Amino acid sequence: MHSGRLKSVVGAAVLVAAAMTTGTAAAPTAVPVAPAVASSPIQVYGAWHCGDDACTWATVRDMTDFDTNNHWLIDRGDGHPSVNLVVLSFVNPLKLLNGTTDSGDVNGAPVGMNAAVVNYFTSHGIRVMLSIGGITYTGDWDTALTQNAALLGQKAAALATQLGVGIEIDYENSSSPNLTGLQSFISAYRAAHPYDASGADPTARLTLDVAAGDRYLIALDQYATANWLTTSNPVLDYANAMVPSKQPSASSAESNWQEHITGKSNYNPAIGPLAPAKFTGGLYIAEGSQVRPECNNFATSVQNATGSWLQSAAPNGAGTTPGMLGYMFWAAEKPSTRGVTTDPPNTCQGGVGVGSTTYGIPLPMPALRQG
Repeated sequence: MHSGRLKSVVGAAVLVAAAMTTGTAAAPTAVPVAPAVASSPIQVYGAWHCGDDACTWATVRDMTDFDTNNHWLIDRGDGHPSVNLVVLSFVNPLKLLNGTTDSGDVNGAPVGMNAAVVNYFTSHGIRVMLSIGGITYTGDWDTALTQNAALLGQKAAALATQLGVGIEIDYENSSSPNLTGLQSFISAYRAAHPYDASGADPTARLTLDVAAGDRYLIALDQYATANWLTTSNPVLDYANAMVPSKQPSASSAESNWQEHITGKSNYNPAIGPLAPAKFTGGLYIAEGSQVRPECNNFATSVQNATGSWLQSAAPNGAGTTPGMLGYMFWAAEKPSTRGVTTDPPNTCQGGVGVGSTTYGIPLPMPALRQG
């Protein structure tokens, strides 16, 4: 028997003996109990997907090859998908506005973002969205919003209807974003696909990318938090806090995400607090020449180290429920021409797949928390 265990047993016997001798009962010792930390389960657990040509999706995929490279997304090893969301990245906003048909696009949409690819995921219960923009197309966002923002919104809505998908806005103008134009884009999209709290209509899912914290894309972040991401009158479903320039440590990731929750009252105009239920946090699975633990080693990953914090992050001026919505991972298959890919043997079952099991990711994605 362990010596500490023996001492406790002997001590208990002495107390009982003393009680029998004196006729009194020993007073129980109060043991402090730590209060339970309120938390919410992860609801969004997704991957941005760049196809096999560094995010252009400019070729029609052979679906046998596509399955070989992406099977880990639909099967984490037990027949269950690793994610409940895939975001195909990127649509060029100016080509979409102009309805461009060329070697890589049809009516403004990349030829690789087709029904076969969408159905590959949706047939396994995985929600699909298309991301419009990305850092490469920032100038094209500016031009398209200036030319006809409302028409761009209508064309995005029509593309969503055609493929049965949602739309993500990735507009990375950090100095002078056209917020009036972006408001017109969103209003036109919502006229076709109204906000749907139930999540039942995939085309109604409209989201926005913001920076990892509040210190970049400041004007966009301020306006979106005040006007599109409120819990009282939501316009967008949620935001994605994107990856920073390199994979953050757990403490840096939490610090970045806390900035959104707290806001920046010292800015002019101030950035208000964002409800934890209104955004996800982004992490790398493949970064430059490195496959990250997020992909192949959940135990040593940032998502493992931040999981408890993310699920219990408390509101700080906006929202009522604890916990961010979940994680987004950058990026599946081939995010750059020179970097690593998540093709075999670098499949992400050991990271994202294990995380899906560990966190009990729901499939299909449920109705999202609204406050």
